[in-house]
Amino acid sequence: MSNLSITRRSLLAAAAALTAVPLAACGGAPAEQGSDSAETASEPLVIGATPSPHAEILNDFAAPLLEEQGVSLDVREMTDYPRINADTVTGDLDCNYYQHIQYLDNYNEENGSDLVNVAGIHYEPMGVFPGKSSDIDSVADGAVISVPNDPTNEGRALMLLQDLGLITLDEAAGYEATAKDIVDNPHNLEILEQEAAVLPATLADVDFSIINGNYAIDAGFRIEDAVAVENAESTAIREQYVNIIVTRPELEDDPRIAALVDVLKTDDFKAYLEETFGESVQAAF
Repeated sequence: MSNLSITRRSLLAAAAALTAVPLAACGGAPAEQGSDSAETASEPLVIGATPSPHAEILNDFAAPLLEEQGVSLDVREMTDYPRINADTVTGDLDCNYYQHIQYLDNYNEENGSDLVNVAGIHYEPMGVFPGKSSDIDSVADGAVISVPNDPTNEGRALMLLQDLGLITLDEAAGYEATAKDIVDNPHNLEILEQEAAVLPATLADVDFSIINGNYAIDAGFRIEDAVAVENAESTAIREQYVNIIVTRPELEDDPRIAALVDVLKTDDFKAYLEETFGESVQAAF
């Protein structure tokens, strides 16, 4: 995978900013009148996404294809995970593309929302990236390993450490485990819980860091740089951590969202992912 340059990211952010004009929320009108459906279909589809790879995918791959079908895509780049869902609930966004299945389930449960999973699009393997140390097989006693601190990705990171034989977790914790659920830690590893977005910036301060795929990509890391990686073919991983298109129930059958899903479910999209991101982003279909 080619590293993303600062210039490229800046251009994408600028393009998103130019399109970021306030729009009225769609989908509130009854669906029984054909004219209403036609009017909705003519409006831009406002979608929230984290910068890489999601906004890049939408701007570089999906938007030109949708434009050929008469669908305009308004991509709002955002980095605040909870806000993207909150803005989808309120109607500031029509849909979003940044999260995996477990994150959505956890968000709905904690916030009493009813956002829906429209389609699984891709999967980003989580990797262990080297900082001060590089030999994960001979990890030093007392090594510091940073992990994301949000409720779903921390458990995922700790499960990866368990799969590597470095710790043992309480079986009851599952994928919602935190550092408090470690029941055996033979190397006395220090688990440093940090905001997912800052993990790449603090990598040099720790021995290893387990970084979310989107933040690793945005920092210019490749999954090939990792010293250990999740098994992308794991059934549990595929069922929990596929990145999805999410919207409100009333827009679940929106033709613009259906058109977006269609262009992201093609062999051409698979080829684009491989050429652009290598093994860091893999199609989930």
